[in-house]
Amino acid sequence: MHFETFIPVFILFAVLGLIMPLVFAGVADKNRGASAAAAEPAAPKAKSLYDQLGGEAAVNAAVDIFYRRVLSDAYVVRFFEGVDMDRQAAKQKAFLTMAFGGPHNYTGKDMREGHRHLVKMGLNDSHFDHILMHLRATLAELGVANNLIQQVIATAETTRSDVLDR
Repeated sequence: MHFETFIPVFILFAVLGLIMPLVFAGVADKNRGASAAAAEPAAPKAKSLYDQLGGEAAVNAAVDIFYRRVLSDAYVVRFFEGVDMDRQAAKQKAFLTMAFGGPHNYTGKDMREGHRHLVKMGLNDSHFDHILMHLRATLAELGVANNLIQQVIATAETTRSDVLDR
């Protein structure tokens, strides 16, 4: 499967949006000095997206449901022909786990490189839209809150140009 980086990259953008404020907050605390930091109670650590979604079990369920949907869609299934789906699902699970703030065990291609050959096969905006539809339906089926679904979809949209090699 060469959609191995589709979900992972847009989720990475979402995770960066969650992590960067924490990094900047840490720098600000450091700059205030040790005495000021000691006088203030430590702010509670933000719960990772990985934890908010339910951890390993949720990531595994989402990937399994997502690929079941995609592979049953005649409009996009041709892009998955010849792909070792067990291997693909394992890579996707590892990436999502890392991207959502869980353990980092992922290695993979960037969006353009991972999809360029699919663009040559005709991958276009309508296929991208189908994939987003399956992603949204998967998250809804799993009971993910609508605001989180909207964040994921909005972030996915930011990858459209790279996925379609524009």
